[in-house]
Amino acid sequence: MPLTNLYKSRILGKSPNRRRFLQNSAAALSGLCLSSCGWTLGATPEATEQEDPSDKGKTQRSSDELYIYTWADYTDRDLLDSFTAQTGIKPIVDIFDSNESMLAKVQAGGGGAYSIIYPSDYMVRKMAGLQLLRELDHSRIEGLGNLFEKFQNPGYDSYNRYSVPFTWGTTGLVYNADKISPEPEDWNYLWERKPELFRQMTLMNDVREVMGAALRSLGYSYNSENSAEIRAAYEKLVELKAALANFTTDGWRDLILAGDLEIAMGYGFDALTVSEENPSIKYVVPSSGTSLFTDTMVIPKKAPNIKGAYAWINFMLQPEVTAELCERLYLSTPNRKTFDLLPTDFQEDATLFPSESVLAKCEGILPLNDEKEKEYARYWIKLKSS
Repeated sequence: MPLTNLYKSRILGKSPNRRRFLQNSAAALSGLCLSSCGWTLGATPEATEQEDPSDKGKTQRSSDELYIYTWADYTDRDLLDSFTAQTGIKPIVDIFDSNESMLAKVQAGGGGAYSIIYPSDYMVRKMAGLQLLRELDHSRIEGLGNLFEKFQNPGYDSYNRYSVPFTWGTTGLVYNADKISPEPEDWNYLWERKPELFRQMTLMNDVREVMGAALRSLGYSYNSENSAEIRAAYEKLVELKAALANFTTDGWRDLILAGDLEIAMGYGFDALTVSEENPSIKYVVPSSGTSLFTDTMVIPKKAPNIKGAYAWINFMLQPEVTAELCERLYLSTPNRKTFDLLPTDFQEDATLFPSESVLAKCEGILPLNDEKEKEYARYWIKLKSS
């Protein structure tokens, strides 16, 4: 599935992707006063009295501020300023680099610091099961009916009881078409071309994505709970381990641009950034299937500014707002009316909006029970330490 370069004139240089932001910006950010533009890294707002539906008389001390916990590239200055202009509320953004690190902070007490959090689909179900999320009052939300039908009753959160989808995408193979031939079509390409690609390929540093890709290459589900299938996926990965340059979810971009890497496992929207700098970089969704993620907006149970949280959700459901954001940050939208406002080149790009035949082969990552999570973790530790 080749990438297009139709976005280059509009968005080149406007925004880093979320993982490149985390990788390259740590030193620079330490010298910036991020709070002046609505950004913080690791700052924890003072907890304030939360809204209780049974006590409407409570005063919301943080009503003029909204603390948001999200991925690094899901907001920008234009978006934050526009929200403040509409509502008078100042959004302050803190960022995380994985669902697991976000959950750990929330469980450690951070849930009372934020009024909006952006977990991925499987994490919504897990957080709901842990009773960390506030059930949404749909009467306070405008625009849910504008979502594409498949996002109005998603498998991870029936009828959007706890979450509102924000963006979605796929995992696949990013490669330099000038350096490898034939071009890859499936996960098995990595095993079949192991001698030619020796130390020229990477897999994500993510147990569920990597084990899931191996499972799909064997004809099994990304979410398999069959011990024999999980072991077979591990053994297949052991065969590939010595030929890998490393396990990295973000470091592949600079390597592939420098010519030190030929193929990497990555997200479609991350691949777009790299293709802007080198049009020979392409992206393919593996033919045997892959993961399909949805990142969402939720309100934690201890959110300090419930009114502001609903204002943010309603703001993010405004088609004009999200259409402009998708163009700036090249995100896939779950909102039908937003999609209709996008330029034709965006609508027709197969990386942002894969065909239904491609999506039919994809699976969302689902949470596992504790026993199976430990089983996956044991194999992952063995794989990386071998």
